[in-house]
Amino acid sequence: MTSDESRESMTAPGSGRGPQRRQLLMMGGAAVAAGSLAAVGGSTTAYAQTARRGSTWDKTFPRSRKVDHTKVSFHNRLGIELVADLYSPKRLRGRGRALIVGHPFGGVKEQTSGLYAQTMAERGFVTLAFDASYNGESGGRPRHIASLETFVEDFSAAVDYLGARRFVARDRIGVIGVCASGGFALSAAQIDPRLKAVATVSMYDMGRAYRDGQGYAPVPSEKNTVGERKRALAEAAEQRWAEFDGGKVRYGGGSAVPLKPSQQGRTSSPSTTRPRAASTRAPIR
Repeated sequence: MTSDESRESMTAPGSGRGPQRRQLLMMGGAAVAAGSLAAVGGSTTAYAQTARRGSTWDKTFPRSRKVDHTKVSFHNRLGIELVADLYSPKRLRGRGRALIVGHPFGGVKEQTSGLYAQTMAERGFVTLAFDASYNGESGGRPRHIASLETFVEDFSAAVDYLGARRFVARDRIGVIGVCASGGFALSAAQIDPRLKAVATVSMYDMGRAYRDGQGYAPVPSEKNTVGERKRALAEAAEQRWAEFDGGKVRYGGGSAVPLKPSQQGRTSSPSTTRPRAASTRAPIR
């Protein structure tokens, strides 16, 4: 049996104790800010756990020989299937400390978050890098939308999954949020005390970005006026009519946005460099 097959057998359905059902927290307002609330797609069986065998290495970074890797899937409380990469130190003994790693907004687990997850597994942690709902290999319809309260729920669902692994100490689970996931991770930690430590990398304030535009420098011309904000909301509202009537889905510009003067020199990407050890709010010991 290979190391991957051994790890997959540990993550197969029925292993460990089933996660505790927790009260679903109603978080209104975030969906309005995001502009949409997705219809749930995929399987409706909550907490399903699957090890995906035979997965090839499809990351943007080299595979570490110090770490076991397997692709897994599970469901959040909305019934959406989340697909993730599980990394663990080779020859792991007993119940290990665990970290959940969230990717940047619009990213996927094969990039930055996966690199952080693999690097922290080299340092002794069991780590889980997942694709957020509606994105990457994870489920949810419509595709590629922003539903912020769902993204926060994804982190708690990842805690559910890790805490049910017999090789994870469920009272020693932390989270690393990269870019926009830094905000989602902090929001999750505020309402889910099972997350014992939080670290962020290049944390991105999405609310401020949408209010003031992409530039963070105190340059008045780079901030959206109240009128511009109202026009953006009006355009989003009209687009909902168009899509309800069967029109084409309109997506945002993503990262293909011309850089403003205050942003020059900020184009380096953490996905091309090896991350340093993440500092945490509280140590996972």
